[in-house]
Amino acid sequence: MSLKDEINYVKEELTSDEKLLESAFRLERLYKKHKVKIWAVIILLVAGFGGNALYGVYQDHRLAQANQALLTLEKNPADTAALKQLENNNPKLYALYRYSTAVDQGKAEALKPLESAGDPLGDLARYHEAVLSNRPGDSKYYHDLSLVEKAYEALKAGKKEVARSQLALVSENSPVAGIARLLRHSTLK
Repeated sequence: MSLKDEINYVKEELTSDEKLLESAFRLERLYKKHKVKIWAVIILLVAGFGGNALYGVYQDHRLAQANQALLTLEKNPADTAALKQLENNNPKLYALYRYSTAVDQGKAEALKPLESAGDPLGDLARYHEAVLSNRPGDSKYYHDLSLVEKAYEALKAGKKEVARSQLALVSENSPVAGIARLLRHSTLK
């Protein structure tokens, strides 16, 4: 290499080093100018992820306690401490447990508080409360069955036209379609 090439090479190296130093100084000035903001964002990110992780651990702990309370209630349904623990740790599971025990025991009055629930459990509780009270119930989950029940009640009351109109609403692919056809035949007389 010639001397001229070596001088150009050194100049290029110096300019790249200068650019690197210049970038470092810019970064340092930027850091000094926005140091508080940068650390605030870092702290917020760490606190956010840490808080989310801690909340997840807390939720898992509550679910484990609720599951343990449910297992205790399966062994001993009279355990009020386990019932209270289930209610505090998982209200939806508590409502489902109360619904299940009320239906199993045939207690219509125990289903009354659950009827106000807006989820499917409220609809099912209203339906089973009506069935346990010996009257046809309305349900979007047991729709066809409730239509058959209403038609049967109408037939018992001698209202064949009402029964036919109720039975006409039962879909043909319904599990109770066979019962609906039999009741429809009984309205022909």
